[in-house]
Amino acid sequence: MNSVTSIDMTAKELTKSANLTEYLIESIVNGSVPSGAKISEPELAKRLQVSRGPLREAIMRVEGLGLIERIPHVGARVTTLTLTKLVELYAVREALEGMAARLAARHIHPKELQALKTVLAAHSEHIEQVEGASYFHQQGDFDFHYQIIKASRNQQLTTLLCDELYHLLRMYRFQSPRSHSRPTEALQEHKFILQAIEQGDEELAELLMRRHISRSRDLIEQQIRLDEHST
Repeated sequence: MNSVTSIDMTAKELTKSANLTEYLIESIVNGSVPSGAKISEPELAKRLQVSRGPLREAIMRVEGLGLIERIPHVGARVTTLTLTKLVELYAVREALEGMAARLAARHIHPKELQALKTVLAAHSEHIEQVEGASYFHQQGDFDFHYQIIKASRNQQLTTLLCDELYHLLRMYRFQSPRSHSRPTEALQEHKFILQAIEQGDEELAELLMRRHISRSRDLIEQQIRLDEHST
């Protein structure tokens, strides 16, 4: 086999692995592969008609994001977000996103401010259409929090929040009952955070972001405990 062919095959395998990673992430986040489900390489490889090598690499990447966990004598399974895990996740998120909001107030560009305003306008329109029943399950550049993190210009924060914690948060937000959300209040809090960032008020931006996430965490704890008592 010549070197050009080897390079071509390697590139194809990398592309396939990246596509498989994205597929697994979205399947877990949206609940198509439910919490606690066993991850079987042979079954997945057969169903997706892919070789085991790229699939194994994709599973390892998803495991690195915390969406898959390996349990001794059991094997790989989709992560189950317990109350303890969620409270810990939101505690870390409160601290780090508070810092991100502070840095965004210092570094954000006018185009990024406009993008955030556009996001909130779309969210506001959506809430009006569904009469406050739910908030957007947005992701990537359309997500308010994600854009603020990117605007912090801090690569370590971006890696921690957008790569390592982001999909776990998406998983919870996507699969949680609507009763766990407070769309109208959350939107208003987002507007206040954006106003502080636009004004360059670093201290206020951090305070408002931390308070916003803390309120969400309190609501999660209350709702999960109510759900546990009702079952």
